[in-house]
Amino acid sequence: MEIMNEQQIEKFYRSEVSIIEKKLRTAFINSEPKSLYDPCAYALESGGKRLRPFLVIISAKAVGGKTKNVYNAALAVEILHNFTLIHDDIMDNADKRRGRASLHKVYDANTAILAGDNLMAVSYKYLTKDCKKNVPEIVDHFTQGIIEICEGQSYDKDFELKKNVTIEEYLTMIEKKTAALAEMCCCIGAKIVGGSKSEVNNMAEYGRNLGMAFQLQDDLLDIFGDEKEFGKKVGGDLIEGKKTYLFLKALEKAIGEDKKLLQKVIKNKGIRPNEVNKYKSLYSRLNVFEETKKEIRKYSKNALKCVSKVKDSESKDILSWLTHKLVDRIN
Repeated sequence: MEIMNEQQIEKFYRSEVSIIEKKLRTAFINSEPKSLYDPCAYALESGGKRLRPFLVIISAKAVGGKTKNVYNAALAVEILHNFTLIHDDIMDNADKRRGRASLHKVYDANTAILAGDNLMAVSYKYLTKDCKKNVPEIVDHFTQGIIEICEGQSYDKDFELKKNVTIEEYLTMIEKKTAALAEMCCCIGAKIVGGSKSEVNNMAEYGRNLGMAFQLQDDLLDIFGDEKEFGKKVGGDLIEGKKTYLFLKALEKAIGEDKKLLQKVIKNKGIRPNEVNKYKSLYSRLNVFEETKKEIRKYSKNALKCVSKVKDSESKDILSWLTHKLVDRIN
């Protein structure tokens, strides 16, 4: 079979994502009460890459299935993802999400909590529409994904109060909070269309490694990204005092005054916005950018190993493209 070029792959990606977008826009039309479903609809309008539903779709294709057979499952994971974002924003007291006011700011915290709860329930309704066989197994994978996201969020909140966090602990946290959802998307996409056990495991492993690389790239862009391209305030993690991979790696390597400067971030639970460049220079001096890139390359290499085992050549091209696109991205 012919190798797909980048233009063809992007066309496939845009086409599949636009189907998901249309379905999301009509998900709550005519649903009552409006006081519940208008906030739910608002949450789903926030856009984004729609990476998670696309992972469901491409994983089904990778094991020889038809993409149309997993559209409801793809909607389920995107609806679920938005439930987690709503609750994250409430817990973090975040004013904005993807450049728009957070749901709890547009309405109120109680409305946002209820909308989030409803989205989680609705996600199950969509998931089961596509489940013809292995229903208990698929639902179990989906549920396990939610449990791990909650565990990851709990670790993340713990780290705000914990003075000493190890790099291993941080990697465990992002594996649960971010990578587990990507893993679940790939797993259920392959499983719903009847992928073999080894194919399902391979796609799940791909998702996990991709999720890890994706989150580490996000950490990196937070300090080394271009604010216009990234769409978020550069240095936000440091301002909030988050113990990211870059921060922990810098802390591990720093000595003397540099170490004191980093310990100050923990003591003060963050830095002032006008101090971001000072810490960015420190990260550069300690070679933290390259150290993080090395870790990102490790996970993306593992993801590409999984891609090499995929039989469908078109899917192989798309998965390779997706891996490079996400780990080399600037936003």
